Amino acid sequence: MKYYLIVGEASGDLHASNLMKAIKERDGEAQFRFFGGDLMTAVGGERVKHYRELAYMGFIPVLLHLRTILGNMKRCKRDIVEWQPDVLILVDYPGFNLSIAEYIRKNTRIPIYYYISPKIWAWKEYRIKNIRRDVDELFSILPFEVDFFAKHNYSIHYIGNPCVDAVDTFLKSDGETLPQFLKANSLAEKPIVALLAGSRKQEIEGNLPMMLDAMRRYPEYQPVIAGAPGIAKEFYAPYMNGDVKILYGSTYKLLKHSHAALVTSGTATLETALFRVPQVVCYATPMPKLYSWLKRHFLKVKYVSLVNLIAGKEVVRELVAADMTQANAEKEIGLLLGDTPARRTMLAEYDRIIGILGEPDASGRAADAMIKLLKKE
Repeated sequence: MKYYLIVGEASGDLHASNLMKAIKERDGEAQFRFFGGDLMTAVGGERVKHYRELAYMGFIPVLLHLRTILGNMKRCKRDIVEWQPDVLILVDYPGFNLSIAEYIRKNTRIPIYYYISPKIWAWKEYRIKNIRRDVDELFSILPFEVDFFAKHNYSIHYIGNPCVDAVDTFLKSDGETLPQFLKANSLAEKPIVALLAGSRKQEIEGNLPMMLDAMRRYPEYQPVIAGAPGIAKEFYAPYMNGDVKILYGSTYKLLKHSHAALVTSGTATLETALFRVPQVVCYATPMPKLYSWLKRHFLKVKYVSLVNLIAGKEVVRELVAADMTQANAEKEIGLLLGDTPARRTMLAEYDRIIGILGEPDASGRAADAMIKLLKKE
């Protein structure tokens, strides 16, 4: 069968690539065409556009690149219609993907599956109307989404979380010890605090300076930056001093050997928990006081990190908007360094969350369900 996939960021590239692998194992004649990234390209198929050409965040960047975004959208719609896949698989990235879904639903009979559902439970709940109208099957990776969509009379598939798969596969295959990791990356023999400052330039600019300033209070630990895919090392240079290392393509290795972490909200918070690394969630925003007010009055959920949303309570401290200051980051990370009560409590909660998420092989379960449904079409 022919599968057309669309992703808009690095985490989508990872999860879509694992889904593609699982589909190939079950469908020996699978053909892939996609808007995606390097990981999907490595699996095989035809890449139409790299997700880096799609990913713009925030009102001003979107406005400045509106012509490019609309051009990419037009090309994507035309390409899907011309290729006529057996299924269109959308991966998160709702601003782009829901527009694609609407067009494909109106103009073709191609089944539309959504893998990693839009987070409409956080905001833009009205999008449920578009999903009901345009999406044939929705595959969720977050257990609490089942109840949310049930309230809207829309049945979904919970297939487990692909982050569990990715981390489990990595830990089973990576035998590198801490001394080997330190030596291979010219790191000091100090406990590591990982800095995951986001995957976009705006996120890095807002978060990384305060993360680094906070860590200067703890010279007995070494901060190490996880370099974002597609962001040149030169971009990080103004924020770093000579003692700070940056590692590319090694985020999982870094987390495996880290004592604690400062993490920008997103999939990385869940991955950090799966590696059982105590963390502080850091998310600086433009106009932080305004954002904090909007969050209190318009955001539909109490938390921004996946860790807390899955747990249903505050397990990791969230420093968002006005709360994200150097002083707060310094204080909160300090509570997790060493064998502290806060650290032990967080690790125990991580174990509970891992139990909620379920066993590995979400990608396999998703592939099984998709192929079974497609055979019924």
